[in-house]
Amino acid sequence: MKRNFKNVLCLILSLILSTQLFGISAKAEVENKNDKGIVVDAKSALLMEPTSGKIIYEKNSHEKFAPASVTKIMTMLLAMEAVDSGKIKLQDKITVSENSKKMGGSSMILDTGEVRTVEEILKGIAIASGNDAAVAMAEYVGGSESAFVNMMNTKAISLGMKDTSFKNCTGLSAEGHYTTAYDISVMSRELLKHPKILKYSGTYMETISEGRKAPIGLVNHNKLVRFFDGCDGLKTGFTNEAMYCMSATAQRSNVRMLAIIMGAPTYTKRNSDASMLMNYGFSKFETKKVIVKDNDVEKIILNKQGDKFLMAKAQNDFIITLERGQKNEITKKVVLKEGLQEYKKGIVMGICEIYVDKKMCGKINIYSDRDIKKSRVWDNLKNNFIELFDKAI
Repeated sequence: MKRNFKNVLCLILSLILSTQLFGISAKAEVENKNDKGIVVDAKSALLMEPTSGKIIYEKNSHEKFAPASVTKIMTMLLAMEAVDSGKIKLQDKITVSENSKKMGGSSMILDTGEVRTVEEILKGIAIASGNDAAVAMAEYVGGSESAFVNMMNTKAISLGMKDTSFKNCTGLSAEGHYTTAYDISVMSRELLKHPKILKYSGTYMETISEGRKAPIGLVNHNKLVRFFDGCDGLKTGFTNEAMYCMSATAQRSNVRMLAIIMGAPTYTKRNSDASMLMNYGFSKFETKKVIVKDNDVEKIILNKQGDKFLMAKAQNDFIITLERGQKNEITKKVVLKEGLQEYKKGIVMGICEIYVDKKMCGKINIYSDRDIKKSRVWDNLKNNFIELFDKAI
């Protein structure tokens, strides 16, 4: 009898304990969900539509964490700015220093004194996450690694990255080296304005053999490039302090998504979190072509009578990304170049600004469909006289 009583008591206690544990588990899951039902295992995350900058999902996005090699997004950004501004060229030669060679962690396996092009070093950063490559680029662009790190922090401030402090260009653990998911999204979005980088960050495998006895084999640390439809960047990272981090981007049907993951417990969780977020984004957004290349944008009247005019035509298509099911007000505003007295057929005459819900989302060049001159002073006086005469009659 006593034994049965003990068994029943143990069963009751077990049920109570199990209920409490399940309650805690359920509570933790609820706390880890937002109103869209998304569950992210990483400490911090953010999903953005980068064209508009619209944030679709975020979790602890302003909390500071070590970013590991995701730091190299800023390294690549400064390098791409230097390339696109003409300060450096992709075929410029970089001589690898001893300081670059001795970098620990992930490596491009460069030798001291080895000469590689800017493009090859960019591949080493974007594909292999080479710390040696990052330092080589920093020294070439900035003169020294420390000077380049100052450039990184200056750029971060100019972009409004208020919760970021860089201590190196690699992402190796260092006291005071931190950023946030939100700030990573800001610099990632800026890097996407230099689409050439996707040629490198979207490459899964590359071999560099020129001038070497043993070729350099580069394999992308971002496995989503191979296994997630449309993924073409940007950067992964791992240290024991930061755990598994990522800034991932993909494009499908002209819709681009950007997912930031910080502090995931494993690389599989990092990849699944990023994949889930981007898939969610693709399900929520679509593209719309609001202007078609070479179509009429607006009729430009050049005199009061309205019989002297031209048609402003679009130099390119304009495609915008919109949330499905939303009623967006899309408007256009033509801005002509100042001081033009005549318009030549095919020559750019101004821009057309495109607004969504009164917020400018982009602009394209417009050109004239014909050769035509503006009305001169005498023509204006004549037109005014005719107008007055018509009113008198």
